[in-house]
This record gives sequence, C-alpha cells and structure tokens, in this order.
Amino acid sequence: MDNNFKMVAKTLFGFEEILAKELTQLGAMDVEKGIRSVSFVGDKGFMYKANMGLRTAIKILKPIAQFRVVREDDLYKNVKAMPWEKYLKAAGSLAVDATVHHSVFNHTKYTALKAKDAIVDRFRENSGERPNVDLRFPDLKINVHIDRQRCTVSLDTSGESLHRRGYKLATNIAPINEVLAAGLILMSGWDGQSDFMDPMCGSGTILAEAAMIACNIPPNLMRKEFGFERWNDWDVDLFEKIEESLLNRTRDFHHKILGYDKSPSAVRKAKENIKNAHLDEFISIKHEDFFKTQKAGTDKLHMVFNPPYGERLENLDVEEFYGQIGTTLKHGYPNTESWLITSNLEALKHIGLRPSRKIKVFNAKLEARFVKYEMYEGSRKAKKQTA
Repeated sequence: MDNNFKMVAKTLFGFEEILAKELTQLGAMDVEKGIRSVSFVGDKGFMYKANMGLRTAIKILKPIAQFRVVREDDLYKNVKAMPWEKYLKAAGSLAVDATVHHSVFNHTKYTALKAKDAIVDRFRENSGERPNVDLRFPDLKINVHIDRQRCTVSLDTSGESLHRRGYKLATNIAPINEVLAAGLILMSGWDGQSDFMDPMCGSGTILAEAAMIACNIPPNLMRKEFGFERWNDWDVDLFEKIEESLLNRTRDFHHKILGYDKSPSAVRKAKENIKNAHLDEFISIKHEDFFKTQKAGTDKLHMVFNPPYGERLENLDVEEFYGQIGTTLKHGYPNTESWLITSNLEALKHIGLRPSRKIKVFNAKLEARFVKYEMYEGSRKAKKQTA
C-alpha cells in the first residue's frame, strides 16, 4: 500500500462517468468523479497501465504538492521549496503549464513562468547549473493548477495529450479527436456484439476507435513516448510487463466494421490510417455516398458518425443535407441504432426523426449534441405491439 499514490485523469466535459467506469475496470482504487476529471489511487505500474489503457483520458497527472496561495510571492516560495532534484537532473529540461482560477493569478502563461523561475532558481543556487526549458520534448512536464487559494503542483505523466494515439498519418477537414470518438462510441453502448458503421468516416478515427473497443486493444500502444519515460525512476521492465498484461486481455471480434465516404481523398486517408493502426483486418472502407446506399442484410447495425456541421463547408445546404440523413436512415436502414454528433442544433430539426436520446457534449470548443435515432424493422408501432 505504501507504493500507492493519488492521480488525476483529465477528460472532456460529459465523459467523467465513462472514464470512472474505465478506471474501475482497469483496477483503480478510490475512484472519484470531478469536473472534466476523475481522481484515483494506484502504484507506478498502474500509472503506466492508465496511460496505455484508458480511452477517454486526455492526461494523467500525479499531484506532488498542495499549498495555499494568497499573494504572488506565495507561488514562487512554495514551488522553490520543493525537492525538484528528486524528479529532475540539473542538466535536464522542463516545461510548465498552468490553469488558474484566482484574482491575483489570472494569466496562465505568467503563472507558468513564475513557477518555472522558482524551479530554475533552486537548481542554480544549489548546484550552479540550471535545467533548460523545452516546450516540445521536456524531461519533466509540470502542471500548476490554482483554484481560488489552493495550488496543486503535479507531474504530467503522459507528456503529449493522450488523444494523440500515434496511428493518424493523414487527416481531413475538422477531424474528430480520438478521445472524443472513443467516448462517444462507449456512450452509445456499443460493445462489439453487432456490425458497426460510420457512413461519413472522414479520416477513419471513429472506425479505428470502434475496432480497438471491439477487440479490447489498448488505445495508446502506438504512442512514440509517454512523459514518464524520461523520469528518473523509469522502469522499462515494469512497463513491458504491464504492456504484455494489457495485450493478453484482447478478444476476438466476429462482426463487421464498415466505413463510407463520398470523398476519394478521405477514403484514401482513412485506409492509410487504419492500415497504420494495424486494424485493416477488422475494417472495410468504401467510396460511397451514404445517401445512395441501403443497409445490407437484416442483422442489427450500430452506427456512429460525425456529419458536417456547416462550420467549415460554406457550400453545404445544411437543411437539405440533414433532411437527407433522416430520409436515408428511415428508408434504407431498418434495425439500426444510429448516433450522430453535431454542433448545429438547428440542423437537427431537419432530420425529421424523433430522437430517443440527446446528450450534451463538446467537440473542441463547440457545444454539441450526441443524438440517438432508433430505426426499427417495420413501424415503431408494430415494434411496440410485438414487445
């Protein structure tokens, strides 16, 4: 138990419940939901496992100090007093980022700069050497969070955001974030027990995340590096042992995952990304206009997609486009559970179908809705009568 410590997994708005469930299933202790975050307890091996295995986490932070800040000087003094030699060599490199909710500290870059100065000054006074600042590939990435008068200093165990899985070589206009895609698929309730489709697949992100969920493949296996790999206590043998244990939990998938896009360049990019992710045996991508297609077969189909919102496509007739989504689903896709995300709330009215669920989410800074349409075999009334 002495080797356990508290960590905080950052996530997107609305994904706290899913992330808490993921953490519990991975074996975390003391899981507690916050706002855009979930705290938990584990050891160093679990820190490695969380970074490799969580689909809806953006960062895993390891808090190492908490103190009260009232005046500007409080931050500098407290950060300087911390034993930074334990975490970083004098000749190493660091980067500091900050989030602040405070009347005095109201600028994130200035707060990060003050914390960086305190760390550098401590090294310079103690050894005559000072670490360099490296914003891209630091040996140690530090997060300073000030909420009113409470300051928490954490080590960023992940480094680059965990949505950067490593499989995307090519993207299209407005590609969906990998963490958002995975969270939406999990939120939709898909468990790999039916066929899956993204009829407007773009660069293939939703397809890739769906395949990894279906096969229980850890999402971050292809990452070039995690932040903790540059730490003084990096344990490569333990990391490889954890990686192997996660790979032993993969499972077979006996259904189909299908992607359509009417843009030849999108299809080309999606195929490239899926191949790079080593998922091409599970996923089939075709150059098709969804509005000219019909569902093949009678088996249940689970659909998740991210249609254009009209934000970046000036020539898009939003009213007609969303009307065609409704028409295609209604006439061409019986026995289908269809979910879509859009920030164009007005456009949803033109689909012409009654949603059975509507969930508020964010796509980057755009407030959006994740909406479910249930397309029955025959009429809904007939469905209810046979139930």
